[in-house]
Amino acid sequence: MGYRIGIDVGGTFTDFILVRPAGDIALRKTPTTLEDQSEGVMAGIAELASDEGMEPAALLAATDLVVHGTTTADNTMIEMNGALTGLITTEGHRDEIDIRRGFKEDIWDPAYPPPIPIAQRRRRFGIPERMDFRGEVVRPLDEDAVRQAVQRLEKQGVESIAVCLLFSFINPEHELRVRSIIREEYPSARVSLSHEVMPSAPEFERTSTTLVDAYVGPRVANYLQRLEGALRSGGYQHDLLIMQSNGGIMTAEFMAKRAVACLGSGPTGGVMGATATAKNAGVSDFIAIDMGGTSYEACLVKNGTPTIKSFWNWQHRYLVGLPMVEMHSIGAGGGSIAYVEAGALKVGPRSAKAVPGPICYGRGGTEPTVTDANVVLGYLNPESLCGGEFKLATDGVREAITQKIGDPLGLDLVEAAHGIFRIVNANMANAIRRVSSQAGYDPRDFAMVVYGGNGPVHAGMQAEELGIKKLLVPKTSPAFSALGLLIADYVVDIQRSYIAPSKRADAAQVTSIFQQLEEIAKNELAVAGLRGGDIEYNRFLNLCYPGQTFDMAVPAIHDDGRVSAAQLDATVEAFHDLHEELHTYAVREEEPILRAVRLQAVGKTEKPRMREFGKATGGVDAALRSRRQAYFAGRFVDTPVYDGDQLTFGHVLEGPAIVEERFTTIVLYPGQRAELDASGNYVITL
Repeated sequence: MGYRIGIDVGGTFTDFILVRPAGDIALRKTPTTLEDQSEGVMAGIAELASDEGMEPAALLAATDLVVHGTTTADNTMIEMNGALTGLITTEGHRDEIDIRRGFKEDIWDPAYPPPIPIAQRRRRFGIPERMDFRGEVVRPLDEDAVRQAVQRLEKQGVESIAVCLLFSFINPEHELRVRSIIREEYPSARVSLSHEVMPSAPEFERTSTTLVDAYVGPRVANYLQRLEGALRSGGYQHDLLIMQSNGGIMTAEFMAKRAVACLGSGPTGGVMGATATAKNAGVSDFIAIDMGGTSYEACLVKNGTPTIKSFWNWQHRYLVGLPMVEMHSIGAGGGSIAYVEAGALKVGPRSAKAVPGPICYGRGGTEPTVTDANVVLGYLNPESLCGGEFKLATDGVREAITQKIGDPLGLDLVEAAHGIFRIVNANMANAIRRVSSQAGYDPRDFAMVVYGGNGPVHAGMQAEELGIKKLLVPKTSPAFSALGLLIADYVVDIQRSYIAPSKRADAAQVTSIFQQLEEIAKNELAVAGLRGGDIEYNRFLNLCYPGQTFDMAVPAIHDDGRVSAAQLDATVEAFHDLHEELHTYAVREEEPILRAVRLQAVGKTEKPRMREFGKATGGVDAALRSRRQAYFAGRFVDTPVYDGDQLTFGHVLEGPAIVEERFTTIVLYPGQRAELDASGNYVITL
């Protein structure tokens, strides 16, 4: 086994994990190059090579695996600068995307604006055609109308076309013909077909998901082609692998065709890493939190498995009806900008990002951020960020916080900085409350797994506010999302619509669909070069009660993919039980509706070996680097600062204390205790 590299591009830093052939791990952080993320990726690989005493070409030639979490799709939706997109749909459904089931993020604000349209109305065309719910043609496709629509879209300069026809997920004949016509009339246009992007009902969800895929697709494809080309030119000889929103990886070629599945790929990698780390530490119920430079993500994990949600996933004000690891993201990171509005102090969601960055980065930033406040409060060492490779400037930080925050609110410098600190902590604690309370859980019953470059600075205060008693901070936490990428398996998650009252569903037909989906999954996974025994198949039936909008994926009871009538009935009973567990009630006298047959194919990958640390032979005093004034409990305290490289298994620290790892800082608040376990996790108890 050669080298393996995990790469997670964030809004401020790009994180790298290098797993050496011997199994030990190296970390790297480089500033994200926002204009072209591939430049920052290749610069980071060059730094990894330098650390190994190698040329970049030699490192890439010796690398067996590169896995990447990209924010290209998310950034496209945040900035709304995707491809000029058109929509071809069934006549009468042109405005489906605007109606959006009547959903409005703020129902109390009559002036709340609609989302920026992906496809403006003049670029949406309804075509005479109709399939019924059985997939039978009610009205033939009007091919002349399709040609006219495509010609008009070409004249408007449309780059990408979404096609969403009624019941195409039952019978895709008309959608396939529309694509053929587009290829004839406008061959350079990218095409997203709804039955390929999201082959299931409901209609609005499918329309929205297909439009997002068409909108982000060209940018994602172009970026992945640039990066893969740069890697191959640099000496890398294998497929570039990309993290999906469902927690699995697939090739860049696969993802370029299903670009919408890239949404949230970086944070998803972090959750996968947190799950593996928590399992190794014997923790099954926890909340994974990731605080980077731009955003903060929280994900609740119960029984060692994150929830994968396949419906009502709102991403950047558009619904994406694909399986996604369920997490809540807010604009709260080290670069989140603090400001005063209407006499109130606010922090985020606007971020200084990598450029110009916080004022203390010395790159021209002028607006105070969370990182600037942490410097004033003494939590961060300006001389040793990133192991001393990245020094922070203090010029202008105090003046900006005083002038822009303190003076308008009548606060001195320290009060203003602490106010920024408290507000961002409250925002993050509310995000944790949201992911726990919405699922019906008390956060006090969970541990926290903390990662991201800024997470360990703030997590102790969030835990105190929420009543959480235990935190895990891995030594690899600053590049944890990158580590999670290397832990992930190949995943193909596909489903086929099959609508029938459960008592009239044909078990033989369900079995046949499972077999067809298995063949599709095998073909998709062929690029991975996996052996048959390395692929695990998880089978589900999507069921709902009559009248319900959303269905639930219920693990199918089967014998090696074959479903009998009795097993179909047993799966329906399992649906009642699962519905009662999740929603507190079941209507057992009603006959559920079978909506779809779903298959998740998981191709197992070789995981990096978790490092085992040797037992400490001396006390923690040998790791004491210095002491400095840091702000705790309303005053500055002379605080011990420890060198994380000198701390190992068995060392115990009492707060207040600060630990400086190479790429992150861990703050222990008064009353908190940290002990390092054999895997290099700081186990913090309150």
